Amino acid sequence: MKNPIPFLRKIALIEAVSYLVLLGIAMPLKYLADMPLAVRIVGSVHGLLFVIFCVALAQTMWVARWPMGRGALVFVASLIPVATFVIDSKMKGYIEEFQQTRS
Repeated sequence: MKNPIPFLRKIALIEAVSYLVLLGIAMPLKYLADMPLAVRIVGSVHGLLFVIFCVALAQTMWVARWPMGRGALVFVASLIPVATFVIDSKMKGYIEEFQQTRS
């Protein structure tokens, strides 16, 4: 069975960057430069990435048989700006753990 965690890790990082772009660039453009289109575009992209992330997380929890607490930690980290980057090293460890349990 293929390891689903590398994809989850990649989509989590991409989603985190889109979140920071939304909060740090698009929102100021909307409110300080009267450019609401920035939020509409970046927000839509971020929303799609978040849905993909949630599906990937559910798949990973199922395939890797993660405990609910681990899935909750990864999910909550996605809601807090920069927290995804903080738990990325744990995600690397989860990849190795999956490979060891499947050997």
